[in-house]
Amino acid sequence: MSKTTGILETERLHLVDFTAAHLDDFAAMNADPQVMEFFPATQSRAQSAALLDRIIAHRATHGYSLFALHLKSDNRFIGFTGLLHADFEAHFTPAVEIGWRFQRSAWGQDLGPEAARAYLGFGFETLGLEEIVSFTARINLRSVRVMQKIGMQNDPADDFDHPNLAAGDRLRRHVLYRVRRPK
Repeated sequence: MSKTTGILETERLHLVDFTAAHLDDFAAMNADPQVMEFFPATQSRAQSAALLDRIIAHRATHGYSLFALHLKSDNRFIGFTGLLHADFEAHFTPAVEIGWRFQRSAWGQDLGPEAARAYLGFGFETLGLEEIVSFTARINLRSVRVMQKIGMQNDPADDFDHPNLAAGDRLRRHVLYRVRRPK
């Protein structure tokens, strides 16, 4: 992995700052019901545009955010990974969260762990973070596997009901995984 101006690289991926030019691909991914299976709903183009604006604003405020992922082989957008502040009310917040989302065409190729490992390294080595968390709906086994593959650990006592989801929502119960800066 190397870091250049605004870009991280892995063996197969370029991780680049999101820009308005990503909106078409980003909105298409967020409108896919299979991609958004473990979120409350798909997103309209307007909702994706608003989220993209928040991602860019987060980067301007904090110096990091989500990165757009492009395959080195053809420069095709395949999703995102990155770090965000988790600041809703929970026993572990405030915290810095690593997250990801991929187009279906990128599933099953271990691109999630590859991208997440690069961003964990960035978080610990460049940003100097002591701990990074990740969380998802308990039923989202694909994301849980990514968390496990990148060395994150779960203590079932840390699992929680997401406060932004209603009681009885099938997605409300969340697992929390953590990883600390290597010694």
